[in-house]
Amino acid sequence: EVQLQASGGGLVQEGGSLRLSCTASGFRFTDSAIGWFRQAPGKEREGVSSIDNNDRSKYYQDSVKGRFTIFGDNRKNTVYLQMNRLQPDDTAVYYCAATRNRFQLLLHPGSYDYWGQETLVTVSS
Repeated sequence: EVQLQASGGGLVQEGGSLRLSCTASGFRFTDSAIGWFRQAPGKEREGVSSIDNNDRSKYYQDSVKGRFTIFGDNRKNTVYLQMNRLQPDDTAVYYCAATRNRFQLLLHPGSYDYWGQETLVTVSS
């Protein structure tokens, strides 16, 4: 059974930092890609960042480049999203997702087969 366990959300002031974690089980981690997505109230779900756990390629949405860093620990089957210089516009419910097909658009929600539970990130101004 595929499981994705996301954690690390919380309340932080503008300019602060948070680290999200996504721990996966039930599939071969190094043959997968993990993506982080977010959905703010009234908005569509959007891709934030993703990583290919085989070749370590990384992808970022333009609005988070230079502020967010995605990295993985294949020994722990875990992907992290380090979020620095958080802004109120980053407030959203965040999800991690996994796909076994690494050769597709990895910032598109439709590319993913498995989804973890939500974790809320709130950035106050």
